[in-house]
Amino acid sequence: MTPEICPHCGADVPRNAKACPACGSDEETGWSEKAAAADLGLPDDSFDYDRFVREEFGGRRAASGYTAWYWWAMAAVVVLVLVAVLLR
Repeated sequence: MTPEICPHCGADVPRNAKACPACGSDEETGWSEKAAAADLGLPDDSFDYDRFVREEFGGRRAASGYTAWYWWAMAAVVVLVLVAVLLR
């Protein structure tokens, strides 16, 4: 029998409805919390943040000392050129 109020989310459930219009709980799931959370794509309790970062962002590491130094030097040159042009 369809409840008048969803036991999971508290929303009003229309008479003879097959599922809650707010959260998706239904007779098959027993009007349970699983119905609302099943397809949200949320991580479970065993979520491994480090593994997630590796999978999402790959194995790229931060720039090495030489590469970082090179880009800082290039930025300094650009700033010096801009200052020189503006002071003319």
